[in-house]
Amino acid sequence: MGRGRVELKRIENKINRQVTFSKRRSGLIKKAREISVLCDAELALIVFSTKPKLFHYSTDPCMERILERYERYSYAERPQLGKNDQAPHENWVLEHAKLKARMEVLERNQRNFMGEELDILSLRELQSLEHQLVSALKHIRTQKNQIMYESISELQKKDKALQERNNLLAKKIKGKEKAEAQQENNVDVAILPPWMPRPTNE
Repeated sequence: MGRGRVELKRIENKINRQVTFSKRRSGLIKKAREISVLCDAELALIVFSTKPKLFHYSTDPCMERILERYERYSYAERPQLGKNDQAPHENWVLEHAKLKARMEVLERNQRNFMGEELDILSLRELQSLEHQLVSALKHIRTQKNQIMYESISELQKKDKALQERNNLLAKKIKGKEKAEAQQENNVDVAILPPWMPRPTNE
């Protein structure tokens, strides 16, 4: 005899519910991959657990493009109302939904960049993520090298200015010492008795 039909209802046991969620989620993502490959379809799958935790699958490395495409189609299929009949809050609702979807995509990308929630990404998504990280790292290194070069150049300029200032101060001190020595020599000559010979500068 075949298995009887299972009644669909909430699983009360928390552990069993979590195990079932994990299995069904994996199966759902597997089916999504299969339909995308077999039928050459573009799709995006978003699942929130009760924790809540985001799980997703997208045939496009950037899910945001699929979400934006969905929003365009969804908006185009809505009945067009006259300007006087259009509810003012509808635009705000649509804009809020768009911003919320983008925020969720950005948060998911941020977690992926931090090395989190990578188990649900496909090989193509992981390769795209790796390429983005390599490009970002290259840009960061270029910016770091530029800042270091500018810092070294600025330090060299300050060092040159300090050397010039030290040389100027040394010249001033040397001139002052020479003037003081000359003044002391003149004083010594002035106090000699008239009958003593005067020193010559030779």
